[in-house]
Amino acid sequence: MGKQYTIDELNNCSKETVIAIVLAMQDQLERLNQNVEYLIEQIGVMNNKQYSRSSEKLDVIDDQLSYLFNEAEALIENKYVVEPTEDEVIMVTRRKKAGKREVDLKDLPVEEIIHKMSDEDLEKTFGPNGWKQLPDEIYKRVKVDPAVFTVQEHHVQVYAGKDNQTIVKADRPKSLLRNSIATPSLVASIMNGKYVNGMPLHRISQDYLRNDIHISKQVMANWMIQCADRYLGTLYDRLHEEMYQFHVLQADETPVKVSKDGRPANSQSYMWVYRTGKHYKDTPIILYEYQKTRKSDHPKEFLKNFKGVVVTDGYSAYKKLDKDNQDITFAGCWAHSRRRFSDAIKALPQTKKTEGKETIAYQALKQIGAIYHQDNELSQLEPLERYHLRQLTVKPLVEAFFLWARNIKSNNGLSKGKTREGIDYCLNHEESLKVFLDDGEVPMDNNATEGALRTFCLHKHTWKLIDTIDGAKSSAIIYSITETAKANNLNPYRYLEYLLEVLKDKQDQKDRLFLDKLLPWSDELPAICLNKTAKAKL
Repeated sequence: MGKQYTIDELNNCSKETVIAIVLAMQDQLERLNQNVEYLIEQIGVMNNKQYSRSSEKLDVIDDQLSYLFNEAEALIENKYVVEPTEDEVIMVTRRKKAGKREVDLKDLPVEEIIHKMSDEDLEKTFGPNGWKQLPDEIYKRVKVDPAVFTVQEHHVQVYAGKDNQTIVKADRPKSLLRNSIATPSLVASIMNGKYVNGMPLHRISQDYLRNDIHISKQVMANWMIQCADRYLGTLYDRLHEEMYQFHVLQADETPVKVSKDGRPANSQSYMWVYRTGKHYKDTPIILYEYQKTRKSDHPKEFLKNFKGVVVTDGYSAYKKLDKDNQDITFAGCWAHSRRRFSDAIKALPQTKKTEGKETIAYQALKQIGAIYHQDNELSQLEPLERYHLRQLTVKPLVEAFFLWARNIKSNNGLSKGKTREGIDYCLNHEESLKVFLDDGEVPMDNNATEGALRTFCLHKHTWKLIDTIDGAKSSAIIYSITETAKANNLNPYRYLEYLLEVLKDKQDQKDRLFLDKLLPWSDELPAICLNKTAKAKL
Protein backbone atom coordinates (compact mmCIF):
# COMPACT_ATOMS: atom_id res chain seq x y z
CA MET A 1 0.00 0.00 0.00
CA GLY A 2 1.47 3.40 -0.99
CA LYS A 3 1.77 6.38 1.33
CA GLN A 4 -1.46 8.28 2.06
CA TYR A 5 -0.99 12.03 1.34
CA THR A 6 -2.95 14.82 3.01
CA ILE A 7 -4.16 17.89 1.04
CA ASP A 8 -1.52 20.10 2.70
CA GLU A 9 1.25 17.67 1.82
CA LEU A 10 0.14 17.55 -1.81
CA ASN A 11 0.01 21.37 -1.95
CA ASN A 12 3.60 21.53 -0.76
CA CYS A 13 4.89 18.83 -3.15
CA SER A 14 7.13 19.76 -6.04
CA LYS A 15 5.99 19.29 -9.61
CA GLU A 16 8.29 16.24 -10.03
CA THR A 17 6.85 14.59 -6.92
CA VAL A 18 3.26 15.11 -8.06
CA ILE A 19 4.11 13.62 -11.47
CA ALA A 20 5.71 10.60 -9.77
CA ILE A 21 2.64 10.13 -7.55
CA VAL A 22 0.26 10.31 -10.52
CA LEU A 23 2.34 7.82 -12.54
CA ALA A 24 2.44 5.44 -9.58
CA MET A 25 -1.34 5.72 -9.24
CA GLN A 26 -1.80 5.01 -12.95
CA ASP A 27 0.40 1.93 -12.63
CA GLN A 28 -1.61 0.72 -9.63
CA LEU A 29 -4.90 1.38 -11.47
CA GLU A 30 -3.63 -0.55 -14.49
CA ARG A 31 -2.72 -3.54 -12.34
CA LEU A 32 -6.05 -3.28 -10.55
CA ASN A 33 -7.94 -3.24 -13.86
CA GLN A 34 -5.99 -6.28 -15.03
CA ASN A 35 -6.84 -8.13 -11.82
CA VAL A 36 -10.50 -7.20 -12.15
CA GLU A 37 -10.57 -8.40 -15.78
CA TYR A 38 -8.84 -11.63 -14.73
CA LEU A 39 -11.39 -12.21 -11.96
CA ILE A 40 -14.28 -11.50 -14.35
CA GLU A 41 -12.83 -14.03 -16.79
CA GLN A 42 -12.39 -16.63 -14.03
CA ILE A 43 -16.00 -16.14 -12.95
CA GLY A 44 -17.10 -16.53 -16.59
CA VAL A 45 -15.07 -19.73 -16.95
CA MET A 46 -16.53 -21.18 -13.75
CA ASN A 47 -20.07 -20.23 -14.77
CA ASN A 48 -19.56 -21.91 -18.13
CA LYS A 49 -18.30 -25.09 -16.49
CA GLN A 50 -21.10 -25.06 -13.94
CA TYR A 51 -24.08 -24.11 -16.06
CA SER A 52 -23.21 -24.45 -19.75
CA ARG A 53 -22.96 -27.56 -21.87
CA SER A 54 -19.71 -29.49 -21.55
CA SER A 55 -19.15 -29.59 -25.31
CA GLU A 56 -16.24 -27.53 -26.59
CA LYS A 57 -18.12 -26.68 -29.76
CA LEU A 58 -17.81 -22.95 -30.38
CA ASP A 59 -20.75 -21.05 -31.76
CA VAL A 60 -20.50 -17.91 -29.66
CA ILE A 61 -18.96 -15.71 -32.35
CA ASP A 62 -19.69 -16.70 -35.90
CA ASP A 63 -20.45 -19.64 -38.14
CA GLN A 64 -17.04 -19.56 -39.82
CA LEU A 65 -15.09 -20.38 -36.68
CA SER A 66 -17.68 -22.93 -35.60
CA TYR A 67 -17.40 -24.66 -38.98
CA LEU A 68 -13.60 -24.70 -39.01
CA PHE A 69 -13.26 -26.56 -35.74
CA ASN A 70 -16.59 -28.40 -35.62
CA GLU A 71 -16.71 -29.39 -39.28
CA ALA A 72 -18.18 -32.85 -38.69
CA GLU A 73 -20.93 -31.53 -36.43
CA ALA A 74 -21.73 -28.71 -38.85
CA LEU A 75 -22.12 -31.16 -41.73
CA ILE A 76 -24.42 -33.42 -39.71
CA GLU A 77 -26.61 -30.53 -38.56
CA ASN A 78 -26.89 -28.97 -42.02
CA LYS A 79 -27.79 -32.33 -43.58
CA TYR A 80 -31.23 -32.35 -42.00
CA VAL A 81 -32.36 -28.75 -42.55
CA VAL A 82 -35.60 -28.55 -44.54
CA GLU A 83 -36.17 -25.35 -46.49
CA PRO A 84 -39.42 -23.64 -45.36
CA THR A 85 -42.27 -22.58 -47.60
CA GLU A 86 -43.48 -19.00 -47.40
CA ASP A 87 -45.76 -19.39 -44.41
CA GLU A 88 -43.77 -22.01 -42.56
CA VAL A 89 -41.34 -21.77 -39.70
CA ILE A 90 -37.90 -23.28 -40.34
CA MET A 91 -38.06 -26.92 -39.27
CA VAL A 92 -35.24 -29.37 -38.53
CA THR A 93 -36.14 -32.97 -39.25
CA ARG A 94 -34.43 -36.27 -40.03
CA ARG A 95 -35.23 -37.92 -43.33
CA LYS A 96 -36.07 -41.58 -42.87
CA LYS A 97 -34.33 -43.90 -45.33
CA ALA A 98 -36.54 -46.26 -47.29
CA GLY A 99 -36.14 -49.83 -46.08
CA LYS A 100 -34.32 -48.81 -42.91
CA ARG A 101 -36.77 -50.65 -40.65
CA GLU A 102 -36.28 -53.92 -42.55
CA VAL A 103 -32.51 -53.55 -42.27
CA ASP A 104 -32.72 -52.78 -38.55
CA LEU A 105 -34.90 -55.81 -37.81
CA LYS A 106 -33.47 -58.37 -40.22
CA ASP A 107 -31.36 -60.20 -37.61
CA LEU A 108 -34.18 -60.68 -35.09
CA PRO A 109 -36.28 -63.85 -34.95
CA VAL A 110 -39.74 -63.45 -36.49
CA GLU A 111 -43.00 -64.68 -35.03
CA GLU A 112 -45.77 -64.59 -37.64
CA ILE A 113 -49.19 -63.56 -36.33
CA ILE A 114 -52.03 -64.13 -38.82
CA HIS A 115 -55.13 -61.91 -38.75
CA LYS A 116 -57.95 -63.33 -40.87
CA MET A 117 -61.67 -62.88 -41.42
CA SER A 118 -64.03 -65.76 -40.90
CA ASP A 119 -65.90 -67.26 -43.86
CA GLU A 120 -69.18 -66.02 -42.38
CA ASP A 121 -67.91 -62.40 -42.31
CA LEU A 122 -66.58 -62.70 -45.86
CA GLU A 123 -69.89 -64.07 -47.16
CA LYS A 124 -71.73 -61.32 -45.35
CA THR A 125 -69.52 -58.72 -47.08
CA PHE A 126 -69.07 -60.20 -50.56
CA GLY A 127 -71.72 -62.91 -50.89
CA PRO A 128 -71.05 -66.66 -51.49
CA ASN A 129 -67.73 -67.18 -53.26
CA GLY A 130 -67.67 -63.47 -54.07
CA TRP A 131 -64.12 -62.74 -52.98
CA LYS A 132 -60.52 -63.50 -53.79
CA GLN A 133 -57.54 -63.18 -51.45
CA LEU A 134 -54.89 -60.54 -52.19
CA PRO A 135 -51.29 -60.44 -50.82
CA ASP A 136 -51.21 -59.83 -47.09
CA GLU A 137 -50.68 -56.36 -45.71
CA ILE A 138 -47.63 -56.75 -43.48
CA TYR A 139 -46.45 -54.50 -40.66
CA LYS A 140 -43.86 -55.14 -37.97
CA ARG A 141 -43.70 -54.45 -34.24
CA VAL A 142 -41.04 -55.45 -31.72
CA LYS A 143 -42.02 -57.36 -28.59
CA VAL A 144 -39.71 -57.60 -25.56
CA ASP A 145 -39.77 -60.49 -23.12
CA PRO A 146 -38.45 -59.38 -19.72
CA ALA A 147 -35.50 -61.29 -18.29
CA VAL A 148 -36.39 -64.91 -17.69
CA PHE A 149 -34.59 -66.57 -14.80
CA THR A 150 -34.31 -70.36 -14.75
CA VAL A 151 -32.88 -72.54 -12.00
CA GLN A 152 -30.55 -75.16 -13.49
CA GLU A 153 -30.89 -78.18 -11.23
CA HIS A 154 -27.99 -80.52 -11.98
CA HIS A 155 -28.55 -84.20 -11.19
CA VAL A 156 -25.21 -86.02 -11.18
CA GLN A 157 -25.78 -89.75 -11.29
CA VAL A 158 -23.71 -91.87 -8.92
CA TYR A 159 -22.78 -95.53 -9.41
CA ALA A 160 -21.29 -98.14 -7.07
CA GLY A 161 -19.86 -101.59 -7.83
CA LYS A 162 -21.91 -104.55 -6.49
CA ASP A 163 -18.87 -106.53 -5.51
CA ASN A 164 -16.59 -103.73 -4.21
CA GLN A 165 -16.66 -100.27 -2.67
CA THR A 166 -15.86 -98.36 -5.90
CA ILE A 167 -18.09 -95.31 -6.40
CA VAL A 168 -18.17 -93.39 -9.71
CA LYS A 169 -19.98 -90.15 -10.60
CA ALA A 170 -21.01 -88.99 -14.04
CA ASP A 171 -19.06 -86.12 -15.55
CA ARG A 172 -20.39 -82.68 -14.72
CA PRO A 173 -19.44 -79.22 -16.01
CA LYS A 174 -17.12 -77.13 -13.87
CA SER A 175 -18.69 -74.44 -11.73
CA LEU A 176 -17.81 -70.84 -12.35
CA LEU A 177 -17.40 -70.26 -8.61
CA ARG A 178 -17.35 -73.11 -6.11
CA ASN A 179 -20.56 -73.63 -4.12
CA SER A 180 -22.17 -70.63 -5.83
CA ILE A 181 -25.34 -70.23 -7.89
CA ALA A 182 -23.34 -68.03 -10.29
CA THR A 183 -23.34 -69.03 -13.96
CA PRO A 184 -21.61 -67.33 -16.90
CA SER A 185 -24.92 -65.86 -18.07
CA LEU A 186 -25.81 -64.51 -14.60
CA VAL A 187 -22.39 -62.97 -13.95
CA ALA A 188 -22.24 -61.55 -17.48
CA SER A 189 -25.66 -59.98 -16.93
CA ILE A 190 -24.46 -58.24 -13.76
CA MET A 191 -21.24 -57.09 -15.45
CA ASN A 192 -23.25 -55.77 -18.38
CA GLY A 193 -25.58 -53.90 -16.04
CA LYS A 194 -22.80 -52.25 -14.06
CA TYR A 195 -19.92 -51.78 -16.48
CA VAL A 196 -21.82 -51.24 -19.73
CA ASN A 197 -25.06 -49.62 -18.57
CA GLY A 198 -23.70 -47.89 -15.46
CA MET A 199 -26.15 -49.32 -12.91
CA PRO A 200 -24.88 -49.52 -9.31
CA LEU A 201 -24.88 -53.04 -7.86
CA HIS A 202 -27.51 -51.98 -5.32
CA ARG A 203 -29.90 -51.06 -8.14
CA ILE A 204 -29.18 -54.32 -9.99
CA SER A 205 -29.82 -56.24 -6.76
CA GLN A 206 -33.15 -54.45 -6.28
CA ASP A 207 -34.15 -55.18 -9.88
CA TYR A 208 -33.36 -58.88 -9.39
CA LEU A 209 -35.36 -58.87 -6.16
CA ARG A 210 -38.42 -57.66 -8.08
CA ASN A 211 -38.00 -60.83 -10.15
CA ASP A 212 -37.78 -62.94 -6.93
CA ILE A 213 -34.00 -63.43 -7.25
CA HIS A 214 -32.31 -62.71 -3.93
CA ILE A 215 -28.66 -61.73 -4.53
CA SER A 216 -27.21 -59.02 -2.31
CA LYS A 217 -24.92 -56.34 -3.70
CA GLN A 218 -22.11 -57.69 -1.45
CA VAL A 219 -22.39 -61.11 -3.11
CA MET A 220 -22.44 -59.46 -6.55
CA ALA A 221 -19.34 -57.41 -5.71
CA ASN A 222 -17.55 -60.56 -4.61
CA TRP A 223 -18.46 -62.28 -7.87
CA MET A 224 -17.14 -59.34 -9.89
CA ILE A 225 -13.79 -59.40 -8.06
CA GLN A 226 -13.36 -63.19 -8.26
CA CYS A 227 -14.36 -63.53 -11.92
CA ALA A 228 -12.25 -60.57 -13.02
CA ASP A 229 -9.21 -61.92 -11.20
CA ARG A 230 -9.68 -65.62 -11.99
CA TYR A 231 -10.90 -65.49 -15.59
CA LEU A 232 -10.82 -62.09 -17.30
CA GLY A 233 -7.42 -61.05 -15.92
CA THR A 234 -5.57 -63.46 -18.20
CA LEU A 235 -7.23 -61.97 -21.30
CA TYR A 236 -6.43 -58.47 -19.98
CA ASP A 237 -2.75 -59.41 -19.75
CA ARG A 238 -2.85 -60.82 -23.29
CA LEU A 239 -4.38 -57.58 -24.59
CA HIS A 240 -1.66 -55.67 -22.73
CA GLU A 241 0.99 -57.70 -24.58
CA GLU A 242 -0.79 -57.18 -27.89
CA MET A 243 -0.89 -53.43 -27.32
CA TYR A 244 2.90 -53.30 -27.59
CA GLN A 245 2.67 -54.42 -31.23
CA PHE A 246 1.25 -51.04 -32.20
CA HIS A 247 3.38 -48.03 -33.09
CA VAL A 248 1.07 -45.38 -31.56
CA LEU A 249 -0.73 -45.44 -28.21
CA GLN A 250 -2.80 -42.81 -26.42
CA ALA A 251 -3.08 -42.26 -22.66
CA ASP A 252 -5.11 -40.25 -20.15
CA GLU A 253 -6.35 -40.50 -16.56
CA THR A 254 -9.30 -39.45 -14.43
CA PRO A 255 -9.75 -39.16 -10.64
CA VAL A 256 -11.83 -41.66 -8.69
CA LYS A 257 -12.50 -42.19 -4.99
CA VAL A 258 -11.84 -45.53 -3.28
CA SER A 259 -13.23 -45.57 0.27
CA LYS A 260 -11.05 -48.34 1.79
CA ASP A 261 -7.54 -47.81 0.45
CA GLY A 262 -5.72 -47.25 3.76
CA ARG A 263 -5.64 -43.47 3.38
CA PRO A 264 -7.69 -40.62 4.90
CA ALA A 265 -11.23 -40.16 3.62
CA ASN A 266 -11.66 -38.35 0.28
CA SER A 267 -8.12 -39.18 -0.85
CA GLN A 268 -7.88 -39.05 -4.63
CA SER A 269 -7.12 -42.18 -6.64
CA TYR A 270 -6.84 -42.43 -10.42
CA MET A 271 -8.12 -44.62 -13.21
CA TRP A 272 -5.63 -44.52 -16.07
CA VAL A 273 -6.61 -45.51 -19.58
CA TYR A 274 -4.41 -46.55 -22.50
CA ARG A 275 -5.64 -47.23 -25.99
CA THR A 276 -4.25 -47.97 -29.41
CA GLY A 277 -3.96 -44.99 -31.76
CA LYS A 278 -7.07 -43.44 -33.27
CA HIS A 279 -6.06 -44.45 -36.81
CA TYR A 280 -5.91 -48.20 -35.93
CA LYS A 281 -9.56 -49.04 -36.60
CA ASP A 282 -9.40 -52.78 -37.27
CA THR A 283 -8.24 -54.09 -33.87
CA PRO A 284 -8.60 -51.33 -31.26
CA ILE A 285 -7.57 -52.06 -27.65
CA ILE A 286 -8.68 -50.01 -24.62
CA LEU A 287 -7.17 -50.86 -21.22
CA TYR A 288 -7.93 -49.32 -17.84
CA GLU A 289 -5.56 -49.45 -14.89
CA TYR A 290 -6.27 -48.40 -11.30
CA GLN A 291 -3.56 -46.62 -9.30
CA LYS A 292 -3.59 -44.76 -6.00
CA THR A 293 -1.69 -41.77 -7.37
CA ARG A 294 -0.96 -39.79 -10.52
CA LYS A 295 2.82 -40.33 -10.40
CA SER A 296 4.89 -40.90 -13.53
CA ASP A 297 5.91 -44.31 -12.14
CA HIS A 298 2.58 -45.77 -13.25
CA PRO A 299 2.75 -45.07 -17.01
CA LYS A 300 6.46 -45.90 -16.81
CA GLU A 301 5.63 -49.39 -15.54
CA PHE A 302 2.63 -49.92 -17.85
CA LEU A 303 4.61 -48.86 -20.93
CA LYS A 304 7.94 -50.42 -19.95
CA ASN A 305 8.04 -52.75 -22.99
CA PHE A 306 6.60 -50.26 -25.45
CA LYS A 307 8.55 -48.53 -28.20
CA GLY A 308 6.83 -45.85 -30.22
CA VAL A 309 4.70 -42.72 -29.86
CA VAL A 310 2.28 -41.98 -27.00
CA VAL A 311 -0.28 -39.19 -27.45
CA THR A 312 -1.08 -37.42 -24.16
CA ASP A 313 -2.06 -34.09 -22.67
CA GLY A 314 0.56 -31.76 -21.18
CA TYR A 315 0.68 -33.39 -17.73
CA SER A 316 4.21 -33.16 -16.31
CA ALA A 317 4.39 -36.90 -15.49
CA TYR A 318 4.56 -37.67 -19.20
CA LYS A 319 7.22 -35.01 -19.71
CA LYS A 320 9.36 -36.62 -17.01
CA LEU A 321 8.89 -40.05 -18.56
CA ASP A 322 9.83 -38.62 -21.95
CA LYS A 323 13.27 -37.78 -20.56
CA ASP A 324 13.70 -41.13 -18.80
CA ASN A 325 12.64 -43.43 -21.66
CA GLN A 326 14.39 -42.91 -24.99
CA ASP A 327 12.19 -45.55 -26.68
CA ILE A 328 9.05 -43.46 -26.30
CA THR A 329 8.18 -40.19 -28.02
CA PHE A 330 5.34 -38.21 -26.47
CA ALA A 331 3.04 -36.31 -28.83
CA GLY A 332 0.97 -33.37 -27.62
CA CYS A 333 -2.77 -32.82 -27.88
CA TRP A 334 -4.06 -29.91 -29.96
CA ALA A 335 -7.49 -30.13 -28.30
CA HIS A 336 -5.77 -29.16 -25.04
CA SER A 337 -3.86 -26.38 -26.79
CA ARG A 338 -7.11 -24.73 -27.92
CA ARG A 339 -9.05 -25.29 -24.68
CA ARG A 340 -7.81 -22.17 -22.87
CA PHE A 341 -8.57 -19.94 -25.86
CA SER A 342 -12.03 -21.47 -26.02
CA ASP A 343 -12.53 -20.72 -22.31
CA ALA A 344 -11.42 -17.11 -22.86
CA ILE A 345 -14.04 -16.62 -25.60
CA LYS A 346 -16.81 -18.31 -23.65
CA ALA A 347 -16.01 -16.21 -20.56
CA LEU A 348 -16.57 -12.92 -22.39
CA PRO A 349 -19.48 -10.97 -20.88
CA GLN A 350 -22.54 -10.90 -23.12
CA THR A 351 -22.00 -7.22 -23.78
CA LYS A 352 -18.57 -7.95 -25.29
CA LYS A 353 -19.46 -10.95 -27.46
CA THR A 354 -19.45 -8.77 -30.58
CA GLU A 355 -15.86 -7.74 -29.79
CA GLY A 356 -14.77 -11.40 -29.70
CA LYS A 357 -13.37 -11.37 -33.24
CA GLU A 358 -10.83 -8.75 -32.22
CA THR A 359 -9.37 -10.85 -29.42
CA ILE A 360 -6.13 -12.81 -29.54
CA ALA A 361 -8.04 -15.89 -28.33
CA TYR A 362 -10.27 -15.72 -31.40
CA GLN A 363 -7.28 -15.39 -33.72
CA ALA A 364 -5.67 -18.43 -32.04
CA LEU A 365 -8.84 -20.51 -32.38
CA LYS A 366 -9.23 -19.55 -36.01
CA GLN A 367 -5.70 -20.68 -36.82
CA ILE A 368 -6.01 -23.93 -34.85
CA GLY A 369 -9.38 -24.53 -36.53
CA ALA A 370 -7.73 -24.15 -39.94
CA ILE A 371 -5.08 -26.71 -38.95
CA TYR A 372 -7.79 -29.15 -37.87
CA HIS A 373 -9.78 -28.56 -41.03
CA GLN A 374 -6.79 -29.30 -43.25
CA ASP A 375 -5.79 -32.40 -41.27
CA ASN A 376 -9.37 -33.73 -41.28
CA GLU A 377 -9.22 -33.67 -45.08
CA LEU A 378 -6.51 -36.36 -44.82
CA SER A 379 -8.27 -38.60 -42.31
CA GLN A 380 -9.18 -41.36 -44.79
CA LEU A 381 -5.69 -41.68 -46.29
CA GLU A 382 -3.07 -44.31 -45.55
CA PRO A 383 -0.41 -43.19 -43.00
CA LEU A 384 2.40 -42.68 -45.52
CA GLU A 385 0.26 -40.60 -47.85
CA ARG A 386 -1.11 -38.65 -44.87
CA TYR A 387 2.46 -37.88 -43.76
CA HIS A 388 3.47 -36.51 -47.18
CA LEU A 389 0.39 -34.31 -47.48
CA ARG A 390 0.75 -33.09 -43.89
CA GLN A 391 4.21 -31.86 -44.82
CA LEU A 392 2.78 -29.99 -47.80
CA THR A 393 -0.48 -28.60 -46.42
CA VAL A 394 -0.60 -28.82 -42.62
CA LYS A 395 2.98 -28.05 -41.60
CA PRO A 396 2.99 -24.49 -43.06
CA LEU A 397 -0.15 -23.69 -41.01
CA VAL A 398 1.45 -25.07 -37.84
CA GLU A 399 4.69 -23.15 -38.36
CA ALA A 400 2.73 -19.95 -39.02
CA PHE A 401 0.74 -20.45 -35.83
CA PHE A 402 3.83 -20.82 -33.65
CA LEU A 403 5.52 -17.82 -35.32
CA TRP A 404 2.39 -15.79 -34.56
CA ALA A 405 2.30 -17.08 -30.96
CA ARG A 406 5.95 -16.09 -30.35
CA ASN A 407 5.27 -12.61 -31.71
CA ILE A 408 2.23 -12.26 -29.45
CA LYS A 409 4.28 -13.44 -26.47
CA SER A 410 7.15 -10.98 -27.08
CA ASN A 411 5.27 -7.91 -28.30
CA ASN A 412 1.79 -7.88 -26.82
CA GLY A 413 2.39 -7.78 -23.07
CA LEU A 414 -0.59 -10.02 -22.29
CA SER A 415 -2.04 -9.76 -18.81
CA LYS A 416 -2.64 -12.95 -16.90
CA GLY A 417 -5.69 -14.90 -17.95
CA LYS A 418 -6.82 -17.76 -20.17
CA THR A 419 -5.40 -16.23 -23.33
CA ARG A 420 -1.92 -15.88 -21.88
CA GLU A 421 -2.20 -19.37 -20.42
CA GLY A 422 -3.10 -20.65 -23.88
CA ILE A 423 -0.13 -18.93 -25.55
CA ASP A 424 2.24 -20.20 -22.83
CA TYR A 425 0.85 -23.73 -23.11
CA CYS A 426 1.34 -23.85 -26.87
CA LEU A 427 4.89 -22.48 -26.76
CA ASN A 428 5.90 -24.71 -23.83
CA HIS A 429 4.66 -27.79 -25.70
CA GLU A 430 5.66 -26.74 -29.22
CA GLU A 431 7.93 -29.76 -29.74
CA SER A 432 5.33 -32.32 -28.74
CA LEU A 433 2.54 -30.54 -30.64
CA LYS A 434 4.56 -30.88 -33.85
CA VAL A 435 5.18 -34.64 -33.52
CA PHE A 436 2.09 -35.55 -35.56
CA LEU A 437 3.52 -33.74 -38.60
CA ASP A 438 6.34 -36.29 -38.96
CA ASP A 439 4.25 -39.46 -38.52
CA GLY A 440 1.10 -40.26 -40.45
CA GLU A 441 -0.09 -42.70 -37.76
CA VAL A 442 -0.14 -40.06 -35.00
CA PRO A 443 -3.46 -38.20 -34.51
CA MET A 444 -3.59 -34.46 -33.83
CA ASP A 445 -5.24 -34.82 -30.45
CA ASN A 446 -6.05 -37.19 -27.62
CA ASN A 447 -9.83 -37.02 -28.02
CA ALA A 448 -10.11 -40.74 -28.75
CA THR A 449 -8.72 -41.52 -25.29
CA GLU A 450 -11.03 -39.03 -23.62
CA GLY A 451 -13.84 -40.78 -25.47
CA ALA A 452 -12.63 -44.12 -24.07
CA LEU A 453 -12.83 -42.62 -20.56
CA ARG A 454 -16.29 -41.18 -21.11
CA THR A 455 -18.17 -44.34 -20.09
CA PHE A 456 -16.25 -44.58 -16.83
CA CYS A 457 -16.68 -40.87 -16.08
CA LEU A 458 -20.43 -41.05 -16.66
CA HIS A 459 -20.75 -44.15 -14.49
CA LYS A 460 -18.73 -42.79 -11.57
CA HIS A 461 -21.28 -39.99 -11.15
CA THR A 462 -23.85 -42.74 -10.57
CA TRP A 463 -22.03 -44.92 -8.06
CA LYS A 464 -19.82 -42.07 -6.67
CA LEU A 465 -17.00 -44.24 -5.28
CA ILE A 466 -15.45 -47.70 -5.30
CA ASP A 467 -15.44 -49.54 -2.00
CA THR A 468 -12.08 -51.36 -2.03
CA ILE A 469 -8.80 -51.55 -3.93
CA ASP A 470 -9.71 -55.07 -5.10
CA GLY A 471 -12.98 -53.65 -6.42
CA ALA A 472 -11.12 -50.87 -8.25
CA LYS A 473 -8.70 -53.34 -9.86
CA SER A 474 -11.47 -55.69 -10.94
CA SER A 475 -13.43 -52.72 -12.32
CA ALA A 476 -10.39 -51.74 -14.40
CA ILE A 477 -10.23 -55.25 -15.88
CA ILE A 478 -13.95 -55.51 -16.65
CA TYR A 479 -14.13 -51.99 -18.12
CA SER A 480 -11.15 -52.91 -20.31
CA ILE A 481 -12.91 -56.01 -21.66
CA THR A 482 -16.28 -54.29 -22.23
CA GLU A 483 -14.86 -51.10 -23.79
CA THR A 484 -12.55 -53.08 -26.08
CA ALA A 485 -15.50 -55.30 -27.02
CA LYS A 486 -17.62 -52.26 -27.92
CA ALA A 487 -14.76 -50.73 -29.92
CA ASN A 488 -14.57 -53.99 -31.92
CA ASN A 489 -18.33 -54.04 -32.59
CA LEU A 490 -19.11 -56.91 -30.22
CA ASN A 491 -22.15 -57.39 -28.02
CA PRO A 492 -20.56 -56.92 -24.55
CA TYR A 493 -23.01 -59.19 -22.73
CA ARG A 494 -22.69 -62.08 -25.20
CA TYR A 495 -18.91 -61.68 -25.31
CA LEU A 496 -18.61 -61.74 -21.50
CA GLU A 497 -20.88 -64.78 -21.28
CA TYR A 498 -18.80 -66.60 -23.90
CA LEU A 499 -15.49 -65.73 -22.20
CA LEU A 500 -16.66 -66.92 -18.78
CA GLU A 501 -18.13 -70.12 -20.25
CA VAL A 502 -14.92 -71.00 -22.10
CA LEU A 503 -12.40 -69.83 -19.49
CA LYS A 504 -13.99 -71.71 -16.60
CA ASP A 505 -13.26 -75.02 -18.35
CA LYS A 506 -9.67 -74.19 -19.34
CA GLN A 507 -6.91 -75.46 -17.06
CA ASP A 508 -4.02 -73.47 -18.58
CA GLN A 509 -5.58 -70.06 -19.02
CA LYS A 510 -2.23 -68.50 -19.99
CA ASP A 511 -1.94 -70.57 -23.16
CA ARG A 512 -1.27 -67.87 -25.76
CA LEU A 513 -2.78 -69.75 -28.71
CA PHE A 514 -5.92 -70.40 -26.69
CA LEU A 515 -6.21 -66.74 -25.60
CA ASP A 516 -5.70 -65.49 -29.16
CA LYS A 517 -8.90 -67.32 -30.12
CA LEU A 518 -10.76 -65.22 -27.54
CA LEU A 519 -9.47 -61.79 -28.63
CA PRO A 520 -12.26 -59.42 -29.72
CA TRP A 521 -11.25 -59.60 -33.39
CA SER A 522 -10.79 -63.40 -33.50
CA ASP A 523 -12.49 -65.22 -36.39
CA GLU A 524 -13.35 -68.04 -33.98
CA LEU A 525 -15.78 -66.03 -31.84
CA PRO A 526 -19.37 -67.30 -32.19
CA ALA A 527 -21.64 -65.17 -34.36
CA ILE A 528 -23.86 -64.37 -31.37
CA CYS A 529 -21.04 -62.21 -29.95
CA LEU A 530 -21.03 -59.93 -33.00
CA ASN A 531 -23.26 -56.94 -33.48
CA LYS A 532 -24.67 -55.89 -36.85
CA THR A 533 -21.61 -53.82 -37.84
CA ALA A 534 -19.22 -56.69 -37.15
CA LYS A 535 -21.41 -59.17 -39.05
CA ALA A 536 -21.49 -56.84 -42.06
CA LYS A 537 -17.68 -57.02 -42.26
CA LEU A 538 -17.67 -60.82 -42.53
